[in-house]
Amino acid sequence: MEVVNVIELVGDSPKGWQEAIENAVAQAARIYPHITGVEVYNLTANVKDGKVVEYKANVKIASALPLEKGGQTR
Repeated sequence: MEVVNVIELVGDSPKGWQEAIENAVAQAARIYPHITGVEVYNLTANVKDGKVVEYKANVKIASALPLEKGGQTR
């Protein structure tokens, strides 16, 4: 049995939304090593002088927390 922790993050990138998502997952993985999935629920961008200068992705990241005997998380 496991408990799933869901966190919300905003990833960003000057190159594109795909990289913004990957950056968010990479940052979350530093704290939550057992990531099982990601939900992308909003894509936005910053514009300067008529050009997109930064891509942003709002994501929900699921991380499994295995339970030991007795119901305690590891």
